[in-house]
Amino acid sequence: MKIIQIACLAAIAFTDCCFGQETVQNSQRSLQTAYPIEHLVIIFQENISFDHYFATYPVAANPAGEPRFVAKPGTPSVNGLTQDLLTRNQNALQPQRLDRSHAATADQNHNYLNEQEAMDHGLMDKFVEYTGTAEPDGSPTVVMDYFDGNTVTAYWNYAQNFAMNDNSFGSVPGPSTPGAINVVSGQTHGAVPTQITGLVEQGSVINDLDPAGDIASGGTTFQMTGKNIGDLLNAKNITWGWFEGGFDNPSQTHIGANGSPKADYIPHHEPFQYYPQTANPAHKPPTSVALIGKTDQANHQYDITRFWQALNAHNLPAVSYLKAPAYQDGHPGYSDPLLEQEFVVETVNRLMLSPEWNTMAIIIAYDDSDGWYDHVMPPCVNESQTAYDFLTAPDDQGGQSGTNTPLGGYQGRYSFGPRMPLIVISPFAKENFVDHTTTDQSSIVRFIEDNWGLGRIGDASFDQYSGVLLNLFDFDGTHRDGIHRGPGARRLILDPQTGEPVSH
Repeated sequence: MKIIQIACLAAIAFTDCCFGQETVQNSQRSLQTAYPIEHLVIIFQENISFDHYFATYPVAANPAGEPRFVAKPGTPSVNGLTQDLLTRNQNALQPQRLDRSHAATADQNHNYLNEQEAMDHGLMDKFVEYTGTAEPDGSPTVVMDYFDGNTVTAYWNYAQNFAMNDNSFGSVPGPSTPGAINVVSGQTHGAVPTQITGLVEQGSVINDLDPAGDIASGGTTFQMTGKNIGDLLNAKNITWGWFEGGFDNPSQTHIGANGSPKADYIPHHEPFQYYPQTANPAHKPPTSVALIGKTDQANHQYDITRFWQALNAHNLPAVSYLKAPAYQDGHPGYSDPLLEQEFVVETVNRLMLSPEWNTMAIIIAYDDSDGWYDHVMPPCVNESQTAYDFLTAPDDQGGQSGTNTPLGGYQGRYSFGPRMPLIVISPFAKENFVDHTTTDQSSIVRFIEDNWGLGRIGDASFDQYSGVLLNLFDFDGTHRDGIHRGPGARRLILDPQTGEPVSH
């Protein structure tokens, strides 16, 4: 019987320079925060499994003509692909390395149902059949394949110099909309209408569809009831915002990795637009730069250019979610790792060179795995028995992922989904560290709640039992050489094109 496994660019790589003589001490920071993090920036990217970017970390192939990655002595390994998983894999295809010339790939099948089927009752051996799709030229699927530090070079360098979690999962399986809603609420239940076949099941969102009322939305739409993290931040008068490429002009496009124009703004990637109390359906701009992060006609929803206006004015919100324009969000089919790297590196470089860096944490996280192969069976922490739940049902038949009553009695939230990268970049991040704490998208919600003393969302949100991110940080300074010599330490400036450190 099959068993479920519960299973700037003028700085050197690191600088110890500072913007002033002040040091980061508890006595000098805001009393609003539990930790010395006064600015949290979540860069929320698209559709990558952990193995797809970190399968062989920290060992890269380093062929001629590609950026090199050579790990520092003592670099920890991750739960990646062992030699047996690379050469004797039980899936229908063996994993293969993709190089920079194959950065653009097809989008894989990442539906709520298909990802459970690919897990095959915990055997993790049906990715080719259930989530793989043929390449644009008709060649076989690359769903099993992975990039290494010669393509996703920036991410490997961030992991090498800061902290990464190799045991972080989607809160549920499936595509972008459930992942986006989970990262701001830990809760995909509460959708209205409560039943849209294959999209909303018994009030829980399991697929992509646009937010009701958004001027850029099309087709079938829905809205969410209940609370999100924005409600909790508003209640404590903490500044915050979601900043997304193309929000000011939803018809704005860029050429994607597939050579075709792609709209920068994608409505179903904007979770706060589903909640009437935090939505800006007409995409109104803020009434002034000074009010970015506060409640006005923009209602905390902004174009990504507004984030840089706020930073330049030293008016950065306490909590900021950043969503790249679509062509740079990493989503296979219209984006790729090289376009994604440009956005992430340019963003992180600018933040590191700002005075706000001294009390900042940047979290790089993802909305879903795209169906890419990952060998780790997600822990089964919440069960579900809809027609779209396959994990413990007989082969090729829907009906259950477990038999116990789900949290809050809410169906359609089988948890967890596939494993994805999670990286913390901060003066307070541990250095060259891999955390194995079990976390999920709602762990980000919990970190915000705990740092700003917000309490929990309630109504069976996953925030109440999500793993914490604290092991990625070192708040006592013992591993942060340089931080006591002044703020501005631990900057890692990378080249946006290669992902390699920039030297003098």
